[in-house]
Amino acid sequence: MVDVSQHELVPEHTLVEESEVESVLSEYDIKRAELPKIKRTDPAMPDEAAVGDVVRIVRDSRTTDKAVSYRLVIE
Repeated sequence: MVDVSQHELVPEHTLVEESEVESVLSEYDIKRAELPKIKRTDPAMPDEAAVGDVVRIVRDSRTTDKAVSYRLVIE
């Protein structure tokens, strides 16, 4: 079976430490529930991701070199 998360077109998905989550939430003045969502069953998710975790997604960008977004893992 093919590991989709290793495909060259899938952006990097990494779990974010709780201290960094708090920093991001305060920087954007939002609550955890206001983050965009991503399903736990998404093939690109790290194996250790659990519901309630926050994932950092780093994509290549033509204008800023790297674009970083954060998603809340849901069921």
